[in-house]
Amino acid sequence: MANRAQIPSRNSALIAMIADEDTVVGFLLAGVGNVDLRRKTNYLIVDSKTTVKQIEDAFKEFTTREDIAIVLISQYVANMVRFLVDSYNKPVPAILEIPSKDHPYDPAHDSVLSRVKYLFSAESVASGRR
Repeated sequence: MANRAQIPSRNSALIAMIADEDTVVGFLLAGVGNVDLRRKTNYLIVDSKTTVKQIEDAFKEFTTREDIAIVLISQYVANMVRFLVDSYNKPVPAILEIPSKDHPYDPAHDSVLSRVKYLFSAESVASGRR
């Protein structure tokens, strides 16, 4: 129990977003947005002018911030930085890939889903069920 990752409880934990404008605006309207005293936001709007370096930097920032519990990333954006998403292995913040309006969800590219499938297949082989 001592090695478990803890979600900060002094304030509420945030959800970070890396996605297209429509997706981010939808979540902002639902109350997910935050701007801190240093004018840092908890979202990145990805458009045609956004570079892969900017996406990488935002992903690294959001996954190292103490106040973020979940990072929502559009799957097509996650595909641009797939090496970072696949190599990320901490439980908090959790990384969830979501579909966007223009790019449908493809379960074959979802790293979380592939890890879950692997765990269940390894568990079923170990227990003799198959």
